[in-house]
Amino acid sequence: MADQSTQSIEVEAPPEQVMAVIADFGSYPEWAKQVQQTEVLLVDDGSGNAKQVRLTLDAGPIKDVYTLEYEWADDGRSVSWHLVKGQMQKAQNGRYHLEEIAAGRTRVTYTLSVELVLPMIGLLRRKAEKMVMDTALKELKRRVEELD
Repeated sequence: MADQSTQSIEVEAPPEQVMAVIADFGSYPEWAKQVQQTEVLLVDDGSGNAKQVRLTLDAGPIKDVYTLEYEWADDGRSVSWHLVKGQMQKAQNGRYHLEEIAAGRTRVTYTLSVELVLPMIGLLRRKAEKMVMDTALKELKRRVEELD
């Protein structure tokens, strides 16, 4: 398994509001620049959350259509996922963990590990993961705070 990269950001909103944006896959193309399209393939009957989602990504030189399977924590404070099927990726594991650090303020920690079909030097892969995570966290923060 590949090494993981981790980053955090603080958002001016309660964890429930942040998780609502994370769980709303249909709106990703509106705010997550690199996500062109999403399709919820399977919904968890118990929670109503998406269980499998197909995403179409266009991140400049990296374009991919892939399916992720999600596992939602019962406490509503974290979600993890893994790759089910991809074209450019052979593995992806990720997680968002939310921690309320003050009333109406949440620390979002994003952990990501990606293995591409084509080999990539570890240093370059980690740099690409950092860029993806940095962009995703900033876009998430902007979306949550503009909806507040």
